[in-house]
Amino acid sequence: MIDIAVSGLVKEFEVGTKILDGLTFQIDQGERVGLLGRNGAGKTTFLKILTGELDYDEGEVVVAPGKTMGLISQIPVYPPEYTVDDVLRTAFERLRRMEEEMGELTERMAHDSDPAILRRYDQLSAAFEAGGGYDTETELSKVCNGLLISQDMRKQAFSSLSGGEKTRVNLGRLILENTDILLLDEPTNHLDLRATEWLEDYLDKFKGTVLAISHDRWFLDRVVQRVIEIQDGKAEFYAGNYSFYAEEKERRYAERLKQYEKEQAKIAQLEKSAEQLRIWAYSGMDKTFKRAQSMEKRIERLRKTEKPKKERKLELRFGERDFQGDEVLLIKDLEKGFDGRTLFHDVDLLIEGGERIALLGDNGTGKSTFLKLLLDEELPDGGKIRFGPTVKIGYLPQIIHFDHPERNLVDTMLYDQNCTTQEARDRLAAFNFRGEDVFKPVSALSGGEQSRLRLCMLMDSKINLLILDEPTNHLDIASREWIEEAVTDYEGTLLFVSHDRYFINQFASRIWMIENGQITDFRGTFEAFRAWQERQKQLEQANKPAAPTKAPKTEAQAKPAKRTGGTKMLEKQVTAAERAVAKAEERLEALDAAMVEAATDYVRLQELGTEKAALEEELAGLYEQWETLSAALEEAGGTL
Repeated sequence: MIDIAVSGLVKEFEVGTKILDGLTFQIDQGERVGLLGRNGAGKTTFLKILTGELDYDEGEVVVAPGKTMGLISQIPVYPPEYTVDDVLRTAFERLRRMEEEMGELTERMAHDSDPAILRRYDQLSAAFEAGGGYDTETELSKVCNGLLISQDMRKQAFSSLSGGEKTRVNLGRLILENTDILLLDEPTNHLDLRATEWLEDYLDKFKGTVLAISHDRWFLDRVVQRVIEIQDGKAEFYAGNYSFYAEEKERRYAERLKQYEKEQAKIAQLEKSAEQLRIWAYSGMDKTFKRAQSMEKRIERLRKTEKPKKERKLELRFGERDFQGDEVLLIKDLEKGFDGRTLFHDVDLLIEGGERIALLGDNGTGKSTFLKLLLDEELPDGGKIRFGPTVKIGYLPQIIHFDHPERNLVDTMLYDQNCTTQEARDRLAAFNFRGEDVFKPVSALSGGEQSRLRLCMLMDSKINLLILDEPTNHLDIASREWIEEAVTDYEGTLLFVSHDRYFINQFASRIWMIENGQITDFRGTFEAFRAWQERQKQLEQANKPAAPTKAPKTEAQAKPAKRTGGTKMLEKQVTAAERAVAKAEERLEALDAAMVEAATDYVRLQELGTEKAALEEELAGLYEQWETLSAALEEAGGTL
């Protein structure tokens, strides 16, 4: 059964500029479809047309009769006195009306034996139970826990929430409504990792249809089974998730380019032949004139094939500063809290040159505060932070601020950077700011464009410690890949906060997880960390001591495909893994020496033995990680 059918859809906002130009596709019941396309391609416009918020110029849009549809980005207006709990409970409005009618019927049956009343009550009772009427409180609690909507937040006025919080509550309401067709417009933008994974698990069990616009590539890999890309106002189809789409798009581009080049060679050959025929025709051979004309018509038909376009790779590179020494950053006994609540305490960490660290944690656990402590924007409540003497920091904040937003892009570069006007324009062009766009005021840029501009300015700085706070937020997939290109080539130390699992998985070789006032320091990749976390949960459920365990391998087919930066990235990961192994071996030698000294102290010897067993487990995991990376590097043709 078809849930959504679109045929020949045309929409233009300016005369002669069609954002949708004959868009045609259908989505069957129960399908999970990703709607992709560059920013401005018409994705959100289409969703607004689908929900009736926008009209269209030509074509037809049909939604299956009787199907309910909900759009996440479209937040209804509620009475000013409504709390978050009131908003969530509007999802049960139909069930509430049924319950009220059942109550009225119960009162009537007490003094009226009409069989019609009993039949109506039985019908309502069956529908009420089938609709989950007896489980509303359980479902409400599940959704609130999954989307991190706390009891305190449920008591707040809905109008007092931030835009992101309203989006989260609205998502919860739509889930509770059991909508037949879910339209998701960047659903993970305001969710942390835990809430995003909960949403993915929910969608995995959801029996309805899902149409999702998202720049979260990991989310798309987990959720969608088919991709529709809007390109030049029309639809192009890919029968798989995001990773399949990325590979297939590249394959199609290569195929089209090959066909185009073949046609260009044919045109050159035909032109040469046509020229010869015309020479013969002028020499009195009349028959050849018609053949020349026929050949020229064929050439014109071939000329109509346009050269396939592709987002060009950007030549981006950070201006790195030489780093002297191993110690980049030492943190000892660090503690920080706000309003009587401790964010973290007793934090001891050491960063060495070349490490790539992801700082993770739920929203509100203190990730951004931790970065502010490193940048001297906040003072710690206790402990110390010490940087190496030659460390120079480059910082890309989550919320971009410019001191003079009224300046245009060129002037902003000139005032901030030691460069000429031409150099400023060249650097801006590398970040896709071209033509008249460079004379726009900074205040006219979107959030994503401002992030791009700040990164453009940052890349010329001589830095050796790069700190990024949600670097891919508000960016489309192409912009995320540009940043990834730049970070791949960066050879200094990297510390970043991110909810973008594609980005984390590509760059992190060490994980810091803020949780329950502590920072867990895990040396390994994001996937290894997730496997370790799962193992810890299993141990806790089995009521066993949660000792450090070796992270199990995950099945290759269960993980989204990685898009790495090639052998250069692998070489860095192998070097980092070798360094981690060497450090663990040094610690093991020190433990052996300590055990010899404590040979007559049974209690101390037991403690050291437990510590050694845990370290041996960790070392085995590090060896396995090094072997896997080395094998991958060798296969890719790199050098060990």
